[in-house]
Amino acid sequence: MEVIHIQHPHQLEKNEMPELAIALGYFDGVHRGHQKVILEAKAIAGQKGLKSAVMTFDPHPSVVLGKSVKHVEYITPLQDKVCIIADLGIDYLFVVHFTREFANLLPQEFVDQYLIGLNAKHVVAGFDYSYGRMGQGTMETLLFHSRNQFEYSVIEKLSNGVEKISSTLVRKYIREGKTDELPELLGRHYTTSGVVVHGDKRGRTIGFPTANIDLLGEYIIPPLGVYSVRLLTEGKWYEGVCNVGYKPTFNKEKADKPSVEVHIFDFSEEIYGRKVTLEWHKHLRSEQKFAGVQELIDQIGKDKQHAQQYFEKNRV
Repeated sequence: MEVIHIQHPHQLEKNEMPELAIALGYFDGVHRGHQKVILEAKAIAGQKGLKSAVMTFDPHPSVVLGKSVKHVEYITPLQDKVCIIADLGIDYLFVVHFTREFANLLPQEFVDQYLIGLNAKHVVAGFDYSYGRMGQGTMETLLFHSRNQFEYSVIEKLSNGVEKISSTLVRKYIREGKTDELPELLGRHYTTSGVVVHGDKRGRTIGFPTANIDLLGEYIIPPLGVYSVRLLTEGKWYEGVCNVGYKPTFNKEKADKPSVEVHIFDFSEEIYGRKVTLEWHKHLRSEQKFAGVQELIDQIGKDKQHAQQYFEKNRV
């Protein structure tokens, strides 16, 4: 997949681009609803002899347009979004740098410059997609704005039987710790990536060495507590148990942010400085303060046992 970063106003020439079937959306999470949009564009590209493409935006529009939003916590920061879309077999990914100037484009200007101007011959988007200044362009106005230069498809909402599958619902599940229910929304387990850094190394002194993970990107983190997880390092997955928290048994003062520490089962390698991916499976318990170290050791032993039992039942 070729990734093309676009600054507005772009300098790409229509005659230098292949004819495209292009999926439009912000696509945070690239959940099953998003995948339906993207894979429809891919299917149409195959049917019509076009190249498949996805157009997304960075940063999140609310960072640029919101009055109080300094940063957004993402389900899939850009680097993760790129990897997931590439895995779907798309030919081109356009990442448009979202600015106030870009946001002020009239709907017709957006279509002229970013669809017709990039040689789109078929456009696919969800039923609630909007474009142009203040979202004035909708899938109902796209026929008019297309100037008969491309065809388009509208993808209706996808539900999990009860609610519409959306980035909002995915965020809600993550924040409520429903990590084991995310695959029905995402089509995969929720993952976060980070680098293993030096911590206080207390875990090894109590028989449970941990990998302290400094996350790469503004991820939404599940609530404080203990989780069964898998960790990917050097191309291999390992099972483990993860603690998200402030370690109240040892720390009197609360840190600026919670630590993410993983005890990896049957593992003894030194992995400081390595990039790893953490796959979140099941919330086991909330964070708690223990009366002493032995009580903590006993509980970690139980957590490990519960996580191992989970994986025995749910191993792929």
